Amino acid sequence: MTTLSAALRQAQAQGLDRLDAQLLLLHALGHASHDRAWLLAHDTDALPVATERRFAPLVARRAAGEPLAYITGQREFFGLDLEVSPSVLNPRPDTEILVEWALAYLPLSPEPPMAVLDLGTGSGAIALALKAQRPGAQVHAIDQSEAALAVARRNATRLGLDIRLSQGNWLEGSSERYHLIVANPPYVADADPHLPALAHEPLQALTAGAEGLDDLRAIIASAPAHLHPGGRLLLEHGHDQATRVRQLLHTAGFADIASRRDLAGIERCSGGRLSGSSPVSIQKMPAVALA
Repeated sequence: MTTLSAALRQAQAQGLDRLDAQLLLLHALGHASHDRAWLLAHDTDALPVATERRFAPLVARRAAGEPLAYITGQREFFGLDLEVSPSVLNPRPDTEILVEWALAYLPLSPEPPMAVLDLGTGSGAIALALKAQRPGAQVHAIDQSEAALAVARRNATRLGLDIRLSQGNWLEGSSERYHLIVANPPYVADADPHLPALAHEPLQALTAGAEGLDDLRAIIASAPAHLHPGGRLLLEHGHDQATRVRQLLHTAGFADIASRRDLAGIERCSGGRLSGSSPVSIQKMPAVALA
């Protein structure tokens, strides 16, 4: 007889860490990911044969490097339970830094409502997190991939969050203006040595030219024509790209250029204000100013 605790040990013996093994076992059992305490209380229970058959291939996929979120089809982001698939980038905790920064520019009860655009929305993680925290904001999300938009649409429907979704290539063909534009675009260099470790994720959501800056350049160059005076552009970028992104923002005419660090102290996001009066006051947050 295989017990739950024995199944977890076997998974760990195949290279999984304990948390991943627990989450996969809960998934195979049909339990929610927050039921880890239930596993501890039932560690001597027998593992049903049908569950064991479901669990084994899940463990093999994780041991082969497939992200846990793609195996379970779920990912928690900024307090939201999101559906994810290989059609979208696996949302990272680092991207929550971008959401926190954006929220600092969005008042709780704006009059009139503020228009927000999320470029390259993928699963809808950023757009939905902003809408959940600022229900009064008018949130528009764009992605080039129809498959990604289908995931984002299902997430919005299931969470009951009213956002507008459109298919498009960044800001091409749009005549709208926004108070705030946010984006987590591809920023990995085409020949980056870390790409093989990301083989399960959509390549088009990862790479952006020889330096990884092609999409960041395109967004920064086109954003001024789509922002209200005083509007903000906030971007996630690579661990070594902050200085270059700040320079690009400066060249495009942005002011109050700054960066935000992630929990590891790495400059993870950069942004600036379009010339004109700032549309809202913001919370004080540690920043790295333009050198």
